[in-house]
Amino acid sequence: FFGGLKVCTMSQNLIVIGNGMVGHQLVEYLVAGGAHKKWQIVVFCEEPRLAYNRMALSEYFNGKTAEDLSLVKGNFYEEFGIQTLIGQLATSIDTANKTVTSSSGAVFAYDKCVIATGSYPFVPPVPGSKGAGCFIYRTIEDLDAIQSFAKTCKKGVVVGGGLLGLECAQAMLNMGLETHVVEFAPRLMAVQLDEAAGAMLGRHIKSMGVKVHCSKNTQQIVGNNDKVEKMVFADGGELETDMIIFSAGIRPRDQIARDSGIKVGPRGGIEVDEFCLTSAQDVYSIGECALAGGRIYGLVAPGYTMARTVADHIVGKEAEPFTGADMSTKLKIVGCDVAVIGDSLGTSKADLESFTISQTSKGVYKKVVTNAAMDRIVGGIFVGNIDEYSTVLQMMLNEMPVPAEPESLILPANSGSAKIGGVDMLPDSAKLCSCHNVSKGEIVCAIKDGCLDVEAVKKCTKAGTGCGGCVPQLGELLQVEKAKMGVETTNYLCEHFKMSRQEVCHVIMVKRYTDFATVIKEHGTGIGCEICKPAVASILAQTWNDHIQRPDLAVLQDTNDYALGNMQRDGSYSVVPRTPGGEIHPKQLEILGHVGQKYGLYTKITGGQRVDFFGAKLHQLPSIWDDLHTQGFESGHAYAKALRTVKSCVGSTWCRYGVQDSVGWAVAIEERYKGIRMPHKFKMAVSGCTRECAEAQSKDLGIIAVKNGWNVYVCGNGGMKPRHADLIAEDLSDEMCQKICDRFIIFYCRTGDRLQRTARWLEQLEGGLDYLKQVIIEDSLGICGELEAQMQSIVDKFQCEWKTTCLNPEQRARFKTFINLPDDQQDDEHLVYQHERNQIRLPLLEPANPYPLPEPAAKPAIVKNGGGTEWVDVCPVTLFPDQSGVCAKVDKVQIAVVKVNKDQIYALHNYDPFADAHVISRGIVGDKAGVLKIASPLYKHNFALETGKCLAKPEVVLATYPVQVTAEGMIQVKSTPTNQYSP
Repeated sequence: FFGGLKVCTMSQNLIVIGNGMVGHQLVEYLVAGGAHKKWQIVVFCEEPRLAYNRMALSEYFNGKTAEDLSLVKGNFYEEFGIQTLIGQLATSIDTANKTVTSSSGAVFAYDKCVIATGSYPFVPPVPGSKGAGCFIYRTIEDLDAIQSFAKTCKKGVVVGGGLLGLECAQAMLNMGLETHVVEFAPRLMAVQLDEAAGAMLGRHIKSMGVKVHCSKNTQQIVGNNDKVEKMVFADGGELETDMIIFSAGIRPRDQIARDSGIKVGPRGGIEVDEFCLTSAQDVYSIGECALAGGRIYGLVAPGYTMARTVADHIVGKEAEPFTGADMSTKLKIVGCDVAVIGDSLGTSKADLESFTISQTSKGVYKKVVTNAAMDRIVGGIFVGNIDEYSTVLQMMLNEMPVPAEPESLILPANSGSAKIGGVDMLPDSAKLCSCHNVSKGEIVCAIKDGCLDVEAVKKCTKAGTGCGGCVPQLGELLQVEKAKMGVETTNYLCEHFKMSRQEVCHVIMVKRYTDFATVIKEHGTGIGCEICKPAVASILAQTWNDHIQRPDLAVLQDTNDYALGNMQRDGSYSVVPRTPGGEIHPKQLEILGHVGQKYGLYTKITGGQRVDFFGAKLHQLPSIWDDLHTQGFESGHAYAKALRTVKSCVGSTWCRYGVQDSVGWAVAIEERYKGIRMPHKFKMAVSGCTRECAEAQSKDLGIIAVKNGWNVYVCGNGGMKPRHADLIAEDLSDEMCQKICDRFIIFYCRTGDRLQRTARWLEQLEGGLDYLKQVIIEDSLGICGELEAQMQSIVDKFQCEWKTTCLNPEQRARFKTFINLPDDQQDDEHLVYQHERNQIRLPLLEPANPYPLPEPAAKPAIVKNGGGTEWVDVCPVTLFPDQSGVCAKVDKVQIAVVKVNKDQIYALHNYDPFADAHVISRGIVGDKAGVLKIASPLYKHNFALETGKCLAKPEVVLATYPVQVTAEGMIQVKSTPTNQYSP
């Protein structure tokens, strides 16, 4: 017996009523405890879809789909034999006979039952509140109805200035409506924030274009049958509006308990004990419908804690009683960071002490509340800057001693006060992840067991997979523990440079180096590799902007930059002309259509608002670009770690909601920053209003039009790890907007790590967004003028890379599939296409994309022994630069000829067995631990030039061929290999 529960050894029925976030988490805990092996679990899901993330509902208005918000991974319920009743409501519980009846009339017997029905939005009983144009904000269906109705509206009101209400206001802004918030209390978030904090938040929200009306008691909503018209207040005031969304708090959904004779509290909520058991035998209640210790817990983390308690109780583990939960929280409200800890208002006792810092000009308010002895934290408030939130929270939760001067916890970093805290000082019992109740000790154990990055820790412990607020602490703890374990955490660029990318960038700028040979001679070792060569090439380009196809620079370039095109999985390329801002003339479309037809290219409109051609062969690229650059098209740099596109909506030129010319500004921005090399690819967008049709807040640098100018957002990211961009500056003129963009881009170029997107860069930037603002807005380092000057220097030296290449015979000559054959024999028989929807495409694969192959493709038949015993001319040794390669076709065998220098020439088969493509000759030449090698351009497998061995898998050996240079300087090969391919 554990907690009064007998362990079951035979199949029994467990019914879960409700499939919200807490109900779903309960099921996950049950499965983790093995309950699905002993219990037949039935889940009532009233909504038409399984559990989704209600905390991210506002993201639905930013383009996220219901699938994006889903909490259910794959076929989770089917995989573990759990029955789901989607779209069915549990209407009653017969506690005597232990059955549950559904809205369809079906009756289900239970041995255990869990009520997880959550809460419902409170709608004030105001005349007219149920009329047309009035909505609640709770489910995806609510959001669909709101979105549909909003299309006919210009102005909207959110009733409620609490957490949910302000999140709803953000959604209304995103729909492009003039947004108002009506709050009964004298300030926003009155339950959590004091008067000064509420005022600070109010100023920020107003600066975002939201009109705030506090101390308003709505008496009536006036409207007709089709739409609401206005709100009438008790003070005689009125507010005209087209729609109203009620988000004025929640109430527990306890009706099923009331109807079933289960005890509820005087003000609602299903009464539960410390194991979340109700007054009915074998019936539990968790989440926002449960009244635990006389309190409703309206956050997801306490609900998850209740779920764990119940899951453990049901499966027979020694369950930890639920005796309450910390209600501290942090979130972003209409672009403003807000965090609240414990007794934030200091009302629990009469003799508490509080310490506050208010910086109105920066929009920052911080407060810590201590006990009378000033040695323990009781609560705290953070608005505008929450850097100290995690430290102060852990000090409160773990009853850690407070510094002699408690205000030092929240003083600005430049105040001279020593900063307190750090994850290392926390006890192992400290709960770093409150959502999933994960302690520091558990995370440390995971790290010691081999979880050496944040993603591995998250996967092992689930820490950081809830609200995500603890992720920065996970990263900090990882660094601390890895250092204790002696795990090296250097930031060296590679084995050739004992320097970080930032340090390499610095020496190139200070020493004014313009070539790789000097950089590696003075500061590195060896000849370089596929890591450092492209990195240094990028730094040289962002500093001096010389043409990247200059012979000594071309050999440094990564796969795509080397050919000025995106290499596809078969070794062919894509071609993407630039269409600034997505604006294009019909005549230009005709030109693009002609090019696509002429070369038989697959053609598609990209997500970045431009035309993309696929299936171009290496030798075709100069001819294709002849046809494009002579008609005024420039390279779109889709192949580069550089600005890709500046996406735009039509803005004020056409749209009835637009407040600025977003297309014109997007074109100007793209023309300015085109071609600039950066640590990683870089995307921008300009939206003409806060409806955000260009999705600027998901870009590295986003610009949104407001009535007074432009708002700039930084460090957003889509892709595998999406991140919403942060607002860094508001109401900017064109001139100031450009200056901020100049400074941001160059500062990122100077300090970003290799292949580091801006989102991850900001997360790892010491001081975060506040420091970035200090540098590029307040000019705290005194370098803003220097950053702008560097940008202008780069802009002034712009040249279309393809136009320059096409006009240079030497550079153009490099674009040949087979260096030793005439132009009419350049086609590669291995490039085979199918036809679908009247266009070419690569053959279908099963699975869809198996590359890179874990083991080499076993195709020795294509490695043909040409049988040639005579030397065959390839090309003059001077035709291509040192440390690069070309491909020769000899006796139907493709041979990669690689030149380290004129005295070191190697020949090996051109086939990459891990990519199943003939591309080796286009890889980067380098060395590893003294072994000369070439990195295949597709997936970077390295092969020794002399032996053909794969350095990662020595048992895989490419064929190598005899090679020589004649006295006249001609490279020659034989087609009979000196060794044989080994799959």
